[in-house]
Parts: sequence; C-alpha cells; structure tokens
Amino acid sequence: MNQDNITLLQKHNLSVTAARLAILWAVRQHPHSDADMILKQARQKAGSLSKQAVYDNLHALTQKGIIRSIQPMGHSARYEPNEDDNHHHIVCRSCGHTADIHCEMGKAPCLDPSHTHGFAIDEAEVIFWGLCPSCQTNPVNQSNQTKK
Repeated sequence: MNQDNITLLQKHNLSVTAARLAILWAVRQHPHSDADMILKQARQKAGSLSKQAVYDNLHALTQKGIIRSIQPMGHSARYEPNEDDNHHHIVCRSCGHTADIHCEMGKAPCLDPSHTHGFAIDEAEVIFWGLCPSCQTNPVNQSNQTKK
C-alpha cells in the first residue's frame, strides 16, 4: 500500500479501500488511460474488481480533485493524477496516444477571455492535435492528415 495515496484519500474524506488504492496506483502508473485500461491495471493490484466499481471510483476521485479527467473529442475519457500543475495535452488523431505539454509561460494561458459571460473562470483546457511519430510513418494516416 502506498502511504501517500492513503493520506490523500483521508485528506479528502474518502474511505481507504483496496479498489481506490488500486485505481490510484493504475492512474499514476499509466496516466492518460481510459477506464478499461485502468480496470485492467487495477485488477493486478486488487484482484476482483468490477467495471462499475472502477467507474464509480473514478467519478468520486475526479469529483474530489484527486485525479483529472480529460475527454478529447471522439475519444473516451482519460484520467491522470491531479498534480495542480499547468499543463495541456497533445492527442494523436489516429491512435489517440496522449501526452502532456507543459506550459512555459509562467501562468495559465487564456484565463483572460474577451468576455466571461459572468463566469468566475479558474481553469482553461487546451488540447493540441496531430499525428504521433508512429502514426506519421503510416501512409494511410499521412493522406488523411492532408485532407483536413
């Protein structure tokens, strides 16, 4: 058991369960994974674990701000630890591979829009799109990319 994860769950008033610890472990080991991949990885730690339990716990952990969910258009939700850092994501249009892009500007960009419509803005999400190195070598993906 990871004491940091136990402390994190307790800090957020969540019960410390084998399922939650396994899910947190999976999210930390495999950031940007979808629920199915997290289920597969978490089962290695917790053994028997239902898909519904993973979805319920991912929701609870996201609601408490322990993990973050990103949902690139056309792809299932991906999960990563919430490190309270300023980063964005790049997603492959073909295979869906996702990677972090760290912001070097010193502050979150785009937090001063021309009009807030009354919202108290506290976060901006930026997703860059393209083809990963593996998909760039596939001629089918190259011809699809030039059509966009």
